[in-house]
Amino acid sequence: MNTTIEVDDLVKKIVARVASELAREEAKPPTSVNQIVEAAVKAQRAWQWDFNLESRTRVISALKSKLLPHAEELAKIARDDTNMGRLDDKILKKKLAITKTPGPEYFTTRAISGDNGLILEELAPFGLIASITPSTNPVATVINNTICMLSGGNGVVFSPHPGALRCTFKTIDLIRGILAEEGAPVEVVSTLSDASLDSLKELMSHPDIKLISATGGPGVVRAALSSGKPAIGAGPGNPPVLVDETAHLEKAAKDVIAGASFDNNLPCIAEKELIAVNCIADELKDLMCHNGAYELKDRSKIDALVDLVLTKDHKIKKDMVGKDACVYLEKLGITPPPNVRLILVECDERHPFVQEELMMPILAMVRVADFKEGLAMAKRVEHGFRHSAIIHSTNIDNMSDMAKVMETSMFVKNAPSFASIGVGGDCPTAFTIGTTTGDGPTTPLSFCRLRRCVLHGAFRIV
Repeated sequence: MNTTIEVDDLVKKIVARVASELAREEAKPPTSVNQIVEAAVKAQRAWQWDFNLESRTRVISALKSKLLPHAEELAKIARDDTNMGRLDDKILKKKLAITKTPGPEYFTTRAISGDNGLILEELAPFGLIASITPSTNPVATVINNTICMLSGGNGVVFSPHPGALRCTFKTIDLIRGILAEEGAPVEVVSTLSDASLDSLKELMSHPDIKLISATGGPGVVRAALSSGKPAIGAGPGNPPVLVDETAHLEKAAKDVIAGASFDNNLPCIAEKELIAVNCIADELKDLMCHNGAYELKDRSKIDALVDLVLTKDHKIKKDMVGKDACVYLEKLGITPPPNVRLILVECDERHPFVQEELMMPILAMVRVADFKEGLAMAKRVEHGFRHSAIIHSTNIDNMSDMAKVMETSMFVKNAPSFASIGVGGDCPTAFTIGTTTGDGPTTPLSFCRLRRCVLHGAFRIV
């Protein structure tokens, strides 16, 4: 009898232990690409069908309000994680992504009635999206894409940049926590557990991934475009800023410095080279040097700076990207003046500082005889990316001509480049600029597809 009891107790203990182990196993977050995608697909379907526009609006509003107090924390983690950029600017970018990214309010239904009936056109989600994020704007891109993609009923699996894992995971954890608090399916925002190339390839080729959004260099964009799936390619830019003889020079000088030094020139929209009409070039330089720029004049020092930040074949050294201007000057043996934000180098069009997108607070300046010559140069050095361009002028014809000739997704007149993403401007914020694929600055509409429903012979009431 006692033996039977002991055996029963033992069996119960074994069963309890097995049940406990199974429960722990089930509670483990998915780690393989297939597991992550499977969980995300289920969550996306629930998000699409169980959360109407009103519910999504409520959740997105909660995301914004609850993320905002974390803006400074996320900025600090991003700065420490990537060792790039300026903390104050990173805080601003996070606040911008949180507060000015558009949401479900962007969606409207179009109805067309005619003699033969009624047509409805609505924007529907693609489904599950793979989002590849950069190291230059990791947190802002995750926030911006999450709000845009979820607003349309999509789900998203992020593939983080290997150089920005900690800040990306932290951001996604915060987002998922808020989703849980609001009763939304947590897995609708997911991430790969690593940043390996194999995992990324598996994610992009997975049959349940319906759209790829790739933000980064040419390589990652090419991979997205060659996947055989719809893709939004946010590739490189080399935005020129042109200052003509009619510009308000003091404002132009301050604006160019503000845009070119913003987050140490990491944004793809930022001024990368300055083209100045000769008759105002000296005055413009003087004004810039009085407002936070340092002109490097010594040719040997300029050559040393080239060697410091570029490889022999004139490709950027990744460990030099996004540092403070004083870092480069100190490495050249120059004591930087207080509050320097930008290094100014006068050179010709062929110089690598003009031709390469540096993503450093180093701005090449090239003189031209007149606006016509400057516009032709701007077109050449932008390399046909059709990304961004900036002009400072009061000549309406010059502004119009440059807009037409450049054909860029973002074109800013008489303001720093960041006006195009809502800083000091009224436009919505976008950190995925789909220039390669022609999508331009993305909104919730970018991640949806148009569906048409036709009812023949009915609901025509006039």
